[in-house]
Amino acid sequence: MFILKNKYFFIIENIKDINLRNIKNSNKFNIIYRSKKKSESIDKLMLFRKACRTRNIDFYVSNDIKLAYVLKADGVYISAYNKSLKIVHLKNSNLKIIGSAHNIKELKIKKAQGCSNIIFSRLFLTSYKEKKGFLGIVKFNLLKLLIKENLTPLGGIRLYNLNKLNLINCNSIALSSEIKKKTKDLSSRFF
Repeated sequence: MFILKNKYFFIIENIKDINLRNIKNSNKFNIIYRSKKKSESIDKLMLFRKACRTRNIDFYVSNDIKLAYVLKADGVYISAYNKSLKIVHLKNSNLKIIGSAHNIKELKIKKAQGCSNIIFSRLFLTSYKEKKGFLGIVKFNLLKLLIKENLTPLGGIRLYNLNKLNLINCNSIALSSEIKKKTKDLSSRFF
């Protein structure tokens, strides 16, 4: 079965995590580069950014506005741990702002930061030992109705539970760890 959403966000930590040739119908796909280490050179990132642009894939840089400007990224991804309201000035720039949250308090901060889309984590059970709890489909849909924001689910999305995503009341989804393992299998199921 296919997953019908308007946008798909792939969160990568290294440009080798994803093969852009496996992505079809690329105008729906967005890549968020979230590197915890400075392992990539600017030249490699520029080449990757150009490859994304030629395939009509939006490219976001996580928590680094200067790098986003250098790479001429489409936008900035603000993590849940970044609570600074200095980002509000980006509303007047050409950069799109998306953020992530784990609870209602963080959702309010992301709204104040001017995020057009908020990635909300954890939809399904994850294997992280330090991260417990998840919303599930019903609670996520109720939260989406309650806050009336552009929410995108993340967390625990695997190849075996992709069909459940059609039950979620949202127009986008985000993937992180699963995209590194099965890019070709996953991208073929998205429309």
